[in-house]
Amino acid sequence: QVKLVESGGGLVQAGGSLRLTCAASGRTFSSNAMGWFRQAPGKEREFVAAINQSGGRTAYADSVKGRFTVSRDNAKNMVYLRMNSLKPEDTAVYYCSADPRTWVLVPRTELAGYEYWGQGTQVTVSS
Repeated sequence: QVKLVESGGGLVQAGGSLRLTCAASGRTFSSNAMGWFRQAPGKEREFVAAINQSGGRTAYADSVKGRFTVSRDNAKNMVYLRMNSLKPEDTAVYYCSADPRTWVLVPRTELAGYEYWGQGTQVTVSS
């Protein structure tokens, strides 16, 4: 079982930066690949970024590639999402999630399969 709590969201102007943090509890954190997803009003939840158990492999949605960076600190049970050059279309509630498939050593981009979710943190980018 993994419990996740996101923080770091807020209101920022276009072109600005934010760093989201996901604090995880549970002894198996380092065994789980982690993902960041987002959901804008009226839209489905979509993949943003993911990182494998060691942090050595990452994956990004095309819409954020080159602007967002996902990282993790297994010693602190933390996952981060650094977001630069933010755009109004990045406005959404951002969620972190843990992939319970500990045998999968690559970060997965599909929503299906992620089981543990935080409560989300709101990111609003003004134009």
